[in-house]
Amino acid sequence: RFPKFNRNTHFSPDLPKAYQISQYELPLAVSGYLEFELNGETKRVGITRVHIEEDAGKLVHGDFADYSLADYNRTGVPLIEIVSEPDLRAPEEAKAYLDKLKSVIQYTGISDVKMEEGSLRCDANVSIMPAGSKELGTRSEIKNMNSFKAVQRGLVCEVERQKEVLEAGGMVVQETRRWDEHKGITYSMRSKAEAHDYRYFPDPDVVPIIVVHD
Repeated sequence: RFPKFNRNTHFSPDLPKAYQISQYELPLAVSGYLEFELNGETKRVGITRVHIEEDAGKLVHGDFADYSLADYNRTGVPLIEIVSEPDLRAPEEAKAYLDKLKSVIQYTGISDVKMEEGSLRCDANVSIMPAGSKELGTRSEIKNMNSFKAVQRGLVCEVERQKEVLEAGGMVVQETRRWDEHKGITYSMRSKAEAHDYRYFPDPDVVPIIVVHD
């Protein structure tokens, strides 16, 4: 009922101000869950938090040899981000979860959730661990998945990539990777920062909002 806005500061080509307005200590909601059906079973995924933040720009990676383009048309547009717990264990679970989440958002009327138009987007974190282990491995974040089927395919590909890295004696690097739908691969974009790397502090231009329920 008392949402507060922060700035997270970091350098990225798609962030022309070098900071992003977001919510850190006091998001809209915390500690929820969403249930969905898959293969006759009910599965529950925890919702870590729901918060408002401004959108960044879009990096366009075409058939360019050594550079990318930056599209700033959506920069500063407000969006709602839903952060889920690491409760999904397979790519098909991720797709079923997104199907359910889309139907809930459609029912509330807060978005038309058209993924092809960018009104619904999904970034997926992937980590693998040995069977029987409870400790998650190093995660990578996958971007540029423009359909639920692309999410499923991208996750399958990334899981296999991480397996190959570990089986070859290598180490999985914490990074952001981009899904290439045509080639069926993910490739590295940049290193993935932790929350403390963003140096959150209160936004001096956006005052806290008191939400009153009538």
